[in-house]
Amino acid sequence: MKPPRFDYLAPSSLDEALGILNRHGDRAKVLAGGQSLVPLLNFRLARPAYLVDLNEIAGLDGIEMDGGDLVIGAMARQRAVETSALVRAQCPLLAEAMPLIGHVQIRNRGTFGGSVAHADPASELPAVIAALDGNLVVKSVGGQRVLKPDAFFVSYFATALAPVELLRSVRLPALPPRTGTAFLEMSRRHGDFALVGVAATLTVDDAGVCTRCALALTGVGPTPVVPREAAAVMLGVTPTADAIAEVGRRVSAMVRPESDLHASSDYRTHLAGVLTERALARCAERIHGASPDHGRP
Repeated sequence: MKPPRFDYLAPSSLDEALGILNRHGDRAKVLAGGQSLVPLLNFRLARPAYLVDLNEIAGLDGIEMDGGDLVIGAMARQRAVETSALVRAQCPLLAEAMPLIGHVQIRNRGTFGGSVAHADPASELPAVIAALDGNLVVKSVGGQRVLKPDAFFVSYFATALAPVELLRSVRLPALPPRTGTAFLEMSRRHGDFALVGVAATLTVDDAGVCTRCALALTGVGPTPVVPREAAAVMLGVTPTADAIAEVGRRVSAMVRPESDLHASSDYRTHLAGVLTERALARCAERIHGASPDHGRP
């Protein structure tokens, strides 16, 4: 296997990269970590005339706080995000999801923004961003726009990015006090894509009554599935086992996953409800100080 012929371009600045994309449009492909693109090239499922390597551009790999948001540059290596003390302190949901992405060799090279822009329906990062209602910052020669997850993720392996645009960064807002988070997934083997994954956050007030609940599921639709009506069951009540079980039942009732050679639709539907219950129960435990255990069910 070897890729088709293409012209290799290595811009040294973001403006130069955007200019190249503006000139060549959908004839160009962006190379970030290459963990998804290179196999596509080798199988000739992608046939760009120009390959635009972003690895020589400084300043796209930041991990920092800005105005209360955790801001992660698109070229931040997944391993850097995984091991970041700032991420662990400011966004434990993301910290819990990161070790579940492939294997450490993949994360050493793969980039945060590359995974997000690839938009694999089984990927962990889109679900995390959706559960946190993050903002995706997109740039082009014409300017900048900021998209919410439901606008950015369009379908299987498809986003709202135009051929002349780049994902610049992702902004994840801080969660309020008395919030527990959890990311759980089930896969055939560690490192495989998840059959189903659930990102969950749960916030309570001083009396222990839920004031905020957010869920996002991966592996059960073409984009992250955000069951807002099911999550709303938790609002105004204490997070009891009965309330959490009702959310799980409603999630199972509303998802419509497809069958494939790895799992049937019925199995994924059942698993979505089970993992939702477990994730919310773990959120409730963590509000009271239980420590994370890396996303294993």
